[in-house]
Amino acid sequence: MKAALLSGIRRFECKQIPSPQLLTDSDVLIRIRAVGVCGSDIHYYNEGRIGSQVVSFPFIIGHEASGTVEGVGDKVRGLSLGQNVAIDPSVSCGHCDQCLAGREHTCRSLLFLGCPGQLEGSLCEEIIVPGKCCYPIPPGMTFEQGALTEPLSIALYAVERSPIAPRAKIGILGVGPIGMSIFHVLRAEADTNVYVTDKIDDRLQVARKLNPVWAGNPGVIDIVSEVSRKEPLLLDVVYECSGDPAAISQGVRLLKPGGTLMIVGIPEVDEISLPIHELRRKEITIVNVRRQVHCTQKAVDFIASRRVQMDDMVTHRFPLEEVGAAFDLVANYRQRVMKAMIIL
Repeated sequence: MKAALLSGIRRFECKQIPSPQLLTDSDVLIRIRAVGVCGSDIHYYNEGRIGSQVVSFPFIIGHEASGTVEGVGDKVRGLSLGQNVAIDPSVSCGHCDQCLAGREHTCRSLLFLGCPGQLEGSLCEEIIVPGKCCYPIPPGMTFEQGALTEPLSIALYAVERSPIAPRAKIGILGVGPIGMSIFHVLRAEADTNVYVTDKIDDRLQVARKLNPVWAGNPGVIDIVSEVSRKEPLLLDVVYECSGDPAAISQGVRLLKPGGTLMIVGIPEVDEISLPIHELRRKEITIVNVRRQVHCTQKAVDFIASRRVQMDDMVTHRFPLEEVGAAFDLVANYRQRVMKAMIIL
């Protein structure tokens, strides 16, 4: 089969490799049809690592995927040949303390598609995943929409973990694909006043389509001062979706006493500093969002029912042979890119 291997920093190589084979009776063979380029993939592309997860080149990355079932193990139920599915990229053990507590996303033996030292990713023609990771998508739902269920599931999980009261004042710092997915969920699920920020004006323009109370560029204006003028009591919940350490500190300053900071973005650095006295005096709650759990089916249902309409999030499409161009585009924020999709 054809695969795109990350062969070095900012370098891909497309080549033929052996096709995968079903190894256990719970496995499913998927013909990949669409793969979204995620911000975490860009970390591997730019730096070859996320924290202690370091790529050993060559390696196949990519985890926002959908495809068609081409083979099923004898113990797989609910899936049939030719069925189109969205893929949950997390493979949990099912029997550790975390899994038994319903926290499969922090499984002691968690494996994740496209994560170094764990599982090869989906930037290839075929992959093997457990049947439990496959979620049928209904007729009329596209492969691109199937791939978008992965970032949407993270957004659903982040909102589920948030203490959102009616008419809550919400901040979203960074309106890339994850921040916009959270915005879509909030519009569908909650009656909130939303403030958004991003250093890319094109993304602010996209966010304005969902009618935020206010949108601003932190590279141009003082975000805390501007939001404080509009909300003197400050915000109830802030979602930090950029991974920028400065935005995390901004989140603390934007929150009212008793507010909640949801850390969703992935910083490029290993350690950050926080305005600890403000954090302490306000008694701010910090919640880290680790991917998602039990939200993939919800994401499929949200898109299938049109509760969220995210099709315009996909701004660019590339064949597998041009994966390098896709990653270069996303890494450099060119051509007003929001989400690049690899189509196989």
